[in-house]
Amino acid sequence: MFDVVVVGGGPSGATAAEDLARSGHNVALLDRAGRIKPCGGAIPPRLIADFDIPDAQLVARITTARMISPTGRQVDIPIENGFVGMVDREDFDAFLRDRAQGAGATRLTGTFQRIARDGGTTRVIYRDKESGAERAVETRLVIGADGARSRVARAEVPGGDSIPYVIAYHEIIEAPGKVGAYDPARCDVVYDGRISPDFYGWVFPHGKSASVGMGSMVPDVDLKRATADLRAASGLADCPTIRKEGAPIPLKPLDRWDNGRDVVLAGDAAGVVAPSSGEGIYYAMVGGRVAATAAAACLASGRVRDLKLARQLFMREHKTVFRVLASMQNAYYKSDERRERFVSLCHDVDVQRLTFEAYMNKKLVRARPLAHLKIGVKNLAHLARLVPAAYV
Repeated sequence: MFDVVVVGGGPSGATAAEDLARSGHNVALLDRAGRIKPCGGAIPPRLIADFDIPDAQLVARITTARMISPTGRQVDIPIENGFVGMVDREDFDAFLRDRAQGAGATRLTGTFQRIARDGGTTRVIYRDKESGAERAVETRLVIGADGARSRVARAEVPGGDSIPYVIAYHEIIEAPGKVGAYDPARCDVVYDGRISPDFYGWVFPHGKSASVGMGSMVPDVDLKRATADLRAASGLADCPTIRKEGAPIPLKPLDRWDNGRDVVLAGDAAGVVAPSSGEGIYYAMVGGRVAATAAAACLASGRVRDLKLARQLFMREHKTVFRVLASMQNAYYKSDERRERFVSLCHDVDVQRLTFEAYMNKKLVRARPLAHLKIGVKNLAHLARLVPAAYV
């Protein structure tokens, strides 16, 4: 009998399992081995600090971000007084799972099938990877951290079967040094409808490798063709490909994260990927942490309503940021003309500073009211087409 079975061994699930194990709970971490999520791999300083990520996990340190408009205009945004760390999900996720196991979590390798309940007992049924046989483990609670199309969410939580998402695709390639438009110390974000009509493309250095990819909700977009075009434009067409990955990325947090009984969701399963940026690692790990907190509270009190703490704690700190980013995506990702205006807006030094301060620290910056006012006026001017799209 486990206190908690965590389904899914990505950053969210591994974080939840580690936190619960370190607090003395008997926890199992169920993961299907071999899956690597497509991801640019960027992690901000707050994640590195809050979750004690060692330098050995950082494959690159990025000091500049380049925004590229549909017409090819470029805005380079320096990252002042710091850097954005880059990780490779193949190694990073494995590190987090190993750390959870080292903290005392029991590792189970297999594919989640269902949750069964009889005689007052909750059992997680999974198909063992090695034997192929169905196995069952008894538990008091379940944390569903099994991705955007979570089987746990679809079966157990209202709304879990209808979460909106984009399909993301990327290729990890062997990256040379600085060549063509590629710079191993810079992340490139491409806002161009020819690459993605409703999201963006990226070229993110990973040290000896690089992640090149894009995402879209449009069904007939050729993800592989768009990625090939992105590689060609960056001078990376001839680099050997190490691996290719695709997966759904959720666009909106679910209105409810628990089933009012014995299940709570975390990470992509709960929809916690930042709108506009698509950033997910930090929010996944925070989601895992608040799910662990809610599960521990429920176990201690016996009150199933304590499972609601996961969503409450997350939204208390991040709801406003998600709303602002969602408004930005809705305003600027609709057309290339809007994307052109968005990149123009990014020329503004105050926009650059406030954006990266918020990204690095995961809080909206409120200390500069005049800067906020100026940005608001420029934003309205662009949306109302009162200034040319190329206006700086």
